[in-house]
Amino acid sequence: MAQRVTYRRRNPYNTKSNQIKVIKTPGGVLRAQHTKKRGTTPKCGDCGISLPGVVALRPREFSRAKKSDKSVSRPYGGSRCGNCVKERIIRAFLIEEQKIVQKVLKEQAEKEKHTEQN
Repeated sequence: MAQRVTYRRRNPYNTKSNQIKVIKTPGGVLRAQHTKKRGTTPKCGDCGISLPGVVALRPREFSRAKKSDKSVSRPYGGSRCGNCVKERIIRAFLIEEQKIVQKVLKEQAEKEKHTEQN
């Protein structure tokens, strides 16, 4: 019959924070080894996909990690994915172009009014 294993902490329930792995010690005894929860990768704030190049850690470990582990060298790196940054840049460029076109059209309309009055 298999050897029974008991929890080593005070929590007696099989919760997410109380998961164990059964380990055989060098003496041949089965022991419960508590496992840590897996970290999740940060998600893009716009589209919600996992950010590539950013490590998956628990919050406390993430705060202690190096800056190079927490971001990528790009504007909005570590906060937005590359596709969303590209969309933001294109959107900003098109809005500026639209403003310039409106300004030019307004000036042309004023010139036409001015020539009609004279």
